[in-house]
Amino acid sequence: MIDILNQFGRAFLYWDGQRLSGLAVTLWLLVASIGIGFVVSVPLAVARVSKRRWLSTPVRVYTYVFRGTPLYVQLLLIYTGLYSLEFVRSHAMLDAFFRSGFHCAILAFALNTCAYTTEIFAGAIRATSHGEVEAARAYGMTGFTLYRRVVLPSALRRALPLYSNEVILMLHATTVAFTATVPDILKVARDANSATYRSFESFGVAALIYLAVSFALVAAFRRAERHWLAHLAVRRH
Repeated sequence: MIDILNQFGRAFLYWDGQRLSGLAVTLWLLVASIGIGFVVSVPLAVARVSKRRWLSTPVRVYTYVFRGTPLYVQLLLIYTGLYSLEFVRSHAMLDAFFRSGFHCAILAFALNTCAYTTEIFAGAIRATSHGEVEAARAYGMTGFTLYRRVVLPSALRRALPLYSNEVILMLHATTVAFTATVPDILKVARDANSATYRSFESFGVAALIYLAVSFALVAAFRRAERHWLAHLAVRRH
């Protein structure tokens, strides 16, 4: 049994220098999508809480659409739907981009996690203490400086617990990448199962790998929360 698990483990983790392992592909999908989603979601969250309707309404529509439709459908629309359009195939750069399942998967994941992250950060911004804002204004801060030095740092800290859940859910969501023929962990598990007919070992090893990565992410976020949210912890006398 141990030899069988070792063989399957090498299939998931091995890298021959030319082809990435299933674990490396999954981690790259996660890091790329989360990174893009985080960078884009911060300004979108600011726009989301804006009192200017022409600024907040498009962001609200975007988050509703991507939170209200399954990620699987979004990936299919981007991977197969957009490439079926004539103007996409006729444009060299668009044709090269949407022909790659890997690019389409990252785009779909980034748009999806960005929608959820935008709402998480927007909620944290709304929950910013009025006293903090008033104190900053008393020092003469307004507009961009107020958000950069007070509102966003405070909101991003408070959003850590919810954001950590979004990252874990995004890790699990990468399992739909096989739809775009991306060789992630689940795609390797499906191929191993097709080749060996050992379903328990194939998907069992995949589950263990996902579990290990999830535990590592949870531990990293818990450490970040202890550091950045120490001022909110209950003091013991």
